[in-house]
Amino acid sequence: MSSDELPKELSSEELINFYKKMLLIREFELRITKDSGKIKSPLVHPYTGEEAIAIGACAAIDEDDYITSTHRGHGHFIAKGGDINSLMAEIYGKEGGICKGRGGSMHVADFSKNMLGANGIVGAGPPLALGVALASKMRNEGKVVLTFFGDGAANQGMLHESMNLAVIWKLPIIFVLENNMYGWSTSVKYATAIKDLSLRAQGYGMRGITIDGNDVIKVYKTTKEAIDLARKGGGPTLIECKTYRWQGQTTMDADKYRSTEEKEEWKKKCPIEAYKIKLIKSEVIDRTIIQKIEEDTLAQVELSVKLAKKSPKPNATTVLDDIYKNPIDLGGN
Repeated sequence: MSSDELPKELSSEELINFYKKMLLIREFELRITKDSGKIKSPLVHPYTGEEAIAIGACAAIDEDDYITSTHRGHGHFIAKGGDINSLMAEIYGKEGGICKGRGGSMHVADFSKNMLGANGIVGAGPPLALGVALASKMRNEGKVVLTFFGDGAANQGMLHESMNLAVIWKLPIIFVLENNMYGWSTSVKYATAIKDLSLRAQGYGMRGITIDGNDVIKVYKTTKEAIDLARKGGGPTLIECKTYRWQGQTTMDADKYRSTEEKEEWKKKCPIEAYKIKLIKSEVIDRTIIQKIEEDTLAQVELSVKLAKKSPKPNATTVLDDIYKNPIDLGGN
């Protein structure tokens, strides 16, 4: 099957759902960027332009499989089935947030979805995922773990220690490298000598592959193959997904280190637009359905903002809740 062909095992509804979820991530990120001066999370890292990776990869796993995320984790949260109303409230720092307003943009998690959390520490997700994968193997659960990280984390020792152990122990873990070409303001070509970061896998005897991270079907198929292999005891795989973040590192980033020409060239490779064209050509969807999806998505995001603004602020007396096993009484009792 070529990358242009739609997977026959997926129904039209499932294929359309890829488009819906990618668009939901896009509109969510654009909305929080618009409101960046009003929300409480001091640093918001937009996922705009990278939507195909989260959706394609998470579509390849089962509902009870696990993922770990990064400081750019909104897309992973949504792709794993997280509620955007709770996500928006979290970013606004409200009690109705998924972490009751205590985590903010960089620390969203939803254990009910086995979304084990985003992390403000670069490269901290893989070792956490390693432990979960080890537990799954020891318990013979048959579950796998996707761990997302960026090109900046690809140079962190924690990642390399995790990959080494994952191969030695043949753990059911897939390392998903979202190479968006920049670690903050540093181009990957200045930080790493090799062209494809997936070559790092060879040093550990691990399978490594580099793919177009803007092709949601390619991401899905590649991840599915790696997942199937991992479930059979075949060990880990490193998948490098080359993509591009359309916005700055954060909503506070002036983004002066990238040329307008470079950004515009990458926007021509928009993963959502490319997939929409593929669906239309395959007669899975038509313009009428697309318009309805776009309208519904915008309404869904606007509702999440409305609910977030109405949600109460966290009560100061509950600041230690969910931190200690036996909560400390701040009332003096």
